[in-house]
Amino acid sequence: MKFTKLMTSVAVAAGLFAGPAAADDMRIALVVKALGIGFFEAAAEGAEEAAKEIGGVEIIYTGPTDTTAEGQIEVINSLIAQKVDAIAVSANDTDALVPTLKKAMQRGITVVSWDSGVAEDGRQAHLNPSSNALIGNMIIKLAADHLPDGGEVAVLSATTTSTNQNIWIEEMTKVMGNYGGIDVVSTVYGDDLADKSYREATGLMQSHPELDAIIAPTSVGIVAAAQAVADAGKIGQVNVTGLGLPSEMAGAIESGASKSFAIWNPIDLGYSATMLAHQLATEAATAAPGAEISIGRMGTITLDETNAAAMADPFVYDSSNIDDFKEIF
Repeated sequence: MKFTKLMTSVAVAAGLFAGPAAADDMRIALVVKALGIGFFEAAAEGAEEAAKEIGGVEIIYTGPTDTTAEGQIEVINSLIAQKVDAIAVSANDTDALVPTLKKAMQRGITVVSWDSGVAEDGRQAHLNPSSNALIGNMIIKLAADHLPDGGEVAVLSATTTSTNQNIWIEEMTKVMGNYGGIDVVSTVYGDDLADKSYREATGLMQSHPELDAIIAPTSVGIVAAAQAVADAGKIGQVNVTGLGLPSEMAGAIESGASKSFAIWNPIDLGYSATMLAHQLATEAATAAPGAEISIGRMGTITLDETNAAAMADPFVYDSSNIDDFKEIF
C-alpha cells in the first residue's frame, strides 16, 4: 500500500532547525533491524494503517540487510539527508545509534524507538511492545508450564547487543526462583539469521543431550530452533518456545516441535509507533515523564521516568487458537 505525500515548498534558513511538521506534509521512516523479517513486515502494515488513518502521511519502510548497528547507521544517515520528519527505529544496538540519532534530532527530526530501544539520549520516547517484566516472566513460564518436574532449558537469542532481548533475559532470570527445578544451561546467539540460529539450536542439543526446552525470544530464532528440533528427531523431547509469529509457527505447533509461544501483534506495534511519532512530530503531544499520549485505536500510553511506555501484554498461541491467527500475521 502506498501513500501520496502532499508536497509543499518550504524555505528553511541555514542553521535553523525544522519546525514541527504539518499533518498534511509528513514522512515517517520506520527503520527495522533488518529487511526480510516477517515480524517487521507485519509492523510495516500497521504503520501504513496508521498513515492512512491520519491522512497525508508517507511511510518509508527501511532497514539494513543484516542486523548490525553499522547498517542502521547508514540507513539513518540517508534519512537525515532526505530530511524526513520522523524516524521510528527498532535498534540493533542500544548505544551505537545514539550519535547519529542525536544528529537527526538536532536537525529537527522527531526520533522514537520501538520494539528494541536506544539509550535515552538518542530518542525522545520509546515504545515497548509489552512490559519487560511481563515478557521475561512469560518466556520462562512457557517452558516451565510443560516441565512440572523441572528440567534443562537453554536460550537462543538474537545478537549480544540486542536491547530488548537482553532485558527480557535479565527479567527472566529475576523470576527463575518462581519455577522450581528449571535450570538454564546455556545462552547462545543466532544474530537473527535463520542459518546461524539453526546451527546454534543444533549445537545446544548436541552439547546438552538432556535438554528439555529451547527459549527463543526472537521470531527468527524460534522458527529455526523448531526446524532444528524436527530435523534432529527430537519432537516430544525438546520443546521450542519463546516469541514468534503465528504464520511462521503454525507448522511447529502442528508437528509438536512447539507446544506454545507468545507474541504481541506486530501490526499493532507498527501502528502504535507511527501514531507516537506523529503525535510528537506535530507537537500534539510532548515527550515527558508522566505524559499521556493517544496512540489511536490502541488507546493511551503513559511515559515513565525514562520516557518509555508499554503497548500491551503478550498473548499466548497454541493448538487451541493458532488457526485463528496464522493467516493474519
